[in-house]
Amino acid sequence: MKKLSIVIPCYNEERGFPLKEYHDFLLHNPGNKLCFVNDGSTDGTLGTLRELQSQFPNNIGLLTYPYNKGKAEAIRIGIHYCNKNYKHSNIAFLDADLSTSLDECQTLSTYLQDGVVFVFGSRIMKIGSTIVRSRFRFITGRIIATLISSILNLKVYDTQCGCKLFTRQASEIAFEAPFISRWLFDVEIFQRFIGYYGRKLVLHKMAEIPLRRWIDMGDSKVKPNYFFKLWVDLYKIKRNYKRKKSTVLCLTYAIPEDV
Repeated sequence: MKKLSIVIPCYNEERGFPLKEYHDFLLHNPGNKLCFVNDGSTDGTLGTLRELQSQFPNNIGLLTYPYNKGKAEAIRIGIHYCNKNYKHSNIAFLDADLSTSLDECQTLSTYLQDGVVFVFGSRIMKIGSTIVRSRFRFITGRIIATLISSILNLKVYDTQCGCKLFTRQASEIAFEAPFISRWLFDVEIFQRFIGYYGRKLVLHKMAEIPLRRWIDMGDSKVKPNYFFKLWVDLYKIKRNYKRKKSTVLCLTYAIPEDV
């Protein structure tokens, strides 16, 4: 199996941090790397991460910042760090509470082949799967997902699942520049791939894989009032990437035929 690095943003994760799951995964998968980004935590998260790192110094990278940069930037920083310092073929990001397990994340990495460069988990309730979400989060999630799918003009069921994987090259495309939104950056990742590969080819470059298990840990760092702010973020994202598309088209038509 190809080597995998996993970036894990952390903000006040001390309570309920699944230390045993991390320990067991690293014990049985010594070829993989975990990169924790302590994003301005004010509790004992940093101490917990240092304790885990002391047990697996060759498998854990730890970045820490005195103030909160937001999930999008924390992941972007971690991706750049891993690509610079580790010799992996594939890279992922995952929520610190392991609502999607490390083992399932590693399993999804096997889909990064035959031209597929971007794989993402999908919380689809089906026979044989265990998907546990509060009714409120499920309903609001479906409303948001439907709107996002319309904006992207792609038939995607779940853009916001916190388990996404990339080939090294694809991660450099997706995380090259800072994101507009601190929480809806997943939408921008799709937009960047659409812009890079084109709408037809991108369908063959990504794969949405239903998860076997996803458990809502009930400790979301997203404040309730963000439900209202996200519409502003969606508008900014749509406007920004539409403008970029128009700029590319203008430059294309401006190129002389003899060039």
